[in-house]
Amino acid sequence: MLNNQIKIRISNGPATAMGPGKAELLALIHECGSISAAAKQMKMSYRRAWQLVDEVNKCFDQPLVASSVGGSHGGGAKLTEFGVKVLENYHALIAKSQEASVQELAFIRAHLKSSV
Repeated sequence: MLNNQIKIRISNGPATAMGPGKAELLALIHECGSISAAAKQMKMSYRRAWQLVDEVNKCFDQPLVASSVGGSHGGGAKLTEFGVKVLENYHALIAKSQEASVQELAFIRAHLKSSV
């Protein structure tokens, strides 16, 4: 089955500042309030999720995710106001790209082999 979604990755030098996986992780952190819970939902190790969050935070001039260390009240993580704005803009970019490329994608998909 073909995926009908355009996938966009935004590079910052050798790093990927934003892409589909990072956007999903950020959305889950926003929803769950926790990097650990978001990682579990994505079937990803906490270490890998933390590495991705660290990379995203280093790519932008402001942090996208703010975390607090656990303790008696427990830790957590949340998207900063800037992080929410970046995620919204990334999703808008995907939607606009999808809309603008309907004909081109249809042509390309019509000529793809059924299985590779």
